[in-house]
Amino acid sequence: MHQEPDAAEASQTTASAPKRRSGLAEFWYYFSQNKGAVIGLCVFLAIIAIALLAPVLAPHSPTVQNRDALLLPPAWQDGGKAAYLLGTDPVGRDVLSRLMFGAQFSLFIGVAVVVLSVSSGVILGLIAGFFRGWIDTTIMRVMDVILAFPSLLLALVLVAILGPGLVNAMIAIALVLQPHFVRLTRASVLAESEREYVTSARVAGASRFRLMFVTILPNCLAPLIVQATLSFSNAILDAAALGFLGMGAQPPTPEWGTMLAEAREFILRAWWVVTFPGLAILITVLAINLMGDGLRDALDPKLKRS
Repeated sequence: MHQEPDAAEASQTTASAPKRRSGLAEFWYYFSQNKGAVIGLCVFLAIIAIALLAPVLAPHSPTVQNRDALLLPPAWQDGGKAAYLLGTDPVGRDVLSRLMFGAQFSLFIGVAVVVLSVSSGVILGLIAGFFRGWIDTTIMRVMDVILAFPSLLLALVLVAILGPGLVNAMIAIALVLQPHFVRLTRASVLAESEREYVTSARVAGASRFRLMFVTILPNCLAPLIVQATLSFSNAILDAAALGFLGMGAQPPTPEWGTMLAEAREFILRAWWVVTFPGLAILITVLAINLMGDGLRDALDPKLKRS
């Protein structure tokens, strides 16, 4: 008589618990449990779509100046025009169009910086964690020196040495973010190197290259993916900061930080030229950070609910 309730409870538990799935289905289940991450993903996909379709969606060219429409307010304010939905900047360029094309630059900066920092950081971390000894000590001490400086200050110094420009800004930001991937990869390699499957591969005669990149690295990817997502948002923020300081993208490039720099002296009498680029940076970075939180929940086995 006591078996039926237990069986019913067991069936309910089985129905409510996630089915044992592998790959993408299991990943999506745990990712979707974080509602903020799903919202962040939707917003981020919308930003990507806007960036890709900017040449089609933008009502005006981002660089064409209209001398008859200087500092027009948004369309819903007195003096605004429907042709310029979010108003115009001090030289008559459409703010909405520049925001759309600015999304291209910001996403490109994030992707380029993450690719540079992840690729170089993972290789150095693998070498440090696998070979250890004086190689490990040398690499990690260099990373400690880089981490000893405030990231934005160091990036500013590097750009000052390399010269102002978008490419140099991306290189500087990648170098600043690189130590995080080196340290994370090294820690993961040290933990994985002591596991049985690595010992078995080593006994089986696997080469050092195969041990590092085929056997160990795939098992270190989960924390690296989460860190890469967070570094994506940091890259956008740092690039905007460098652009605001005049050391990143140079005018008339429609980059969000550069748009803020050009509008500094008009903050009090033309709020829209500062507010909308700032909101674009805020929304993009927040969406990416929410996604990173969801990725951590989905990829970290300790956070998965049974």
